Amino acid sequence: MHNQVVTIQLFDNEPHLFSGDLLVCPVEEDIPHLGSDAAATVNRLLQQVRETGDFKGAKDQVFLVYPGLMEREKEQVLQAKRVLFVGLGKQDDAINVRREQLRHVGGTIAKQAGLIKAKEILVILPKDFLLDAVEIVQCLTEGLLLGNYCFDLYKSLKEEKDTPIRIERLHLHAGGLAVSAVHTGLERGRVLAEATCAARDMANQPGNYWTPADFAEYAKKISKKTSLKCKVLDKGAMQKLGMGGILGVNQGAALPPHLVILEYRANKKNPTLLLVGKGLTFDSGGICTKPPAGMEDMKYDMCGGAAVITAMQAIAEVGIKGVNVVALIPATENLSGSAALKPGDVIRHYGGKTSEIINTDAEGRLILADALAYGIEVYKPEAVIDLATLTGAVIIGLGHHYTGLLSNNDQLALQLTEAGAQVGEPLWRLPLGPEYRKQIDSRVADIKNAGSDRSGGTITAACYLQEFVGETPWAHLDIAGTAWDFTEKTYIPKGPSGTGVRTLVACLSQWKSLLSSEKKK
Repeated sequence: MHNQVVTIQLFDNEPHLFSGDLLVCPVEEDIPHLGSDAAATVNRLLQQVRETGDFKGAKDQVFLVYPGLMEREKEQVLQAKRVLFVGLGKQDDAINVRREQLRHVGGTIAKQAGLIKAKEILVILPKDFLLDAVEIVQCLTEGLLLGNYCFDLYKSLKEEKDTPIRIERLHLHAGGLAVSAVHTGLERGRVLAEATCAARDMANQPGNYWTPADFAEYAKKISKKTSLKCKVLDKGAMQKLGMGGILGVNQGAALPPHLVILEYRANKKNPTLLLVGKGLTFDSGGICTKPPAGMEDMKYDMCGGAAVITAMQAIAEVGIKGVNVVALIPATENLSGSAALKPGDVIRHYGGKTSEIINTDAEGRLILADALAYGIEVYKPEAVIDLATLTGAVIIGLGHHYTGLLSNNDQLALQLTEAGAQVGEPLWRLPLGPEYRKQIDSRVADIKNAGSDRSGGTITAACYLQEFVGETPWAHLDIAGTAWDFTEKTYIPKGPSGTGVRTLVACLSQWKSLLSSEKKK
């Protein structure tokens, strides 16, 4: 993958001895000095900066100082080329907002470092911020690395000045926090940010460079590096299993489909959770072709698959406890070749359910249905979560700020909503019910793949998926509005956001068994 790896390590010496490009001090609003045993020199400098009245530590405030231009004192001369004070703002009462404050500051630091072409930086951690020490480091590291992201693989850079500068070496000074907690938070933040950046890379790749086979290759690669087990079902295996949804969507494409399966087994006694991600590497709409304007963005239609496969990478690296996890990524293109599905065709899904094709551009639900039915039958999970850029309707309803959540289980929906809030990827639950389900009744098959009208499009798409999960607790995340052009933040670039990766890992890391909650009732 293109994603640049940043070297991260603890800085054991006093901050004034750091001689790199940029020394960074996050500062709370109206707090007179850094609450760390950092360096008296840094606190004296902060006091001088405050006296100018130009910097109070408010959110988004930055103040850059060049120590080499200042009058030098005999002791503790700052050796860094530059010192950056970054405002944290006032601490919010809500813990999730405080987490987001640190990610936001991390993103701000990365952007400022890019502007001044700083490759090696040191950040003094804010010891007195009201969060667990591990979380302080994790959230700040996530913001730094996610904000440092850039995709320029296909750019021909004519001059050196055109080359974007990113942080290459990141040092953290504990600032009075327990060193063991700093190590833990640093590692977890790194793993989550790198997985999210890998998902962004997959989405940014053009459709001719990220194909269904690339999903399979990536899964094999990470299985060799981690404890994950990998299996890939090819077209022949799908034909034997009767996966008419994936095969049907693939009919118009030259490249064969793949069903990628990854397994994380922590303990045989643990409950198994199933993740399913839509891996549609390019969606032309098929015979029901999309309008040309904006169709290039349909290379992003695999963001659900990218989120799931990279979440598995992070799960294996973190080594989460208490659950086993199986991931399925059905991967294909949806093109309009001579053998493509036609409106009016009938397909037979895995398990035998038939579906009338009304709209060949409602293809995501077809490939997810086979994966859901197969995954539930083979792996018998306690719960299943699917992610997909499924409907344009969710963008009409929620814009680009919330992921749509639909579920047949309140407890599962609550766990996902809480996880999304923790990581800054909010979810909004939409209803399900028979009044919506009847919109996909077909006169010629068991169901049809599009509603009788356009109303409630996100919900009727989820109703289609619900047909294949039976009584298994299930949640569907429609990320069509948040997978790209997500709420602009300092650590979220324009284009693909990598949404879903951190939500899944957070949810599964603190999983509460649905079976035990049912018993309590």
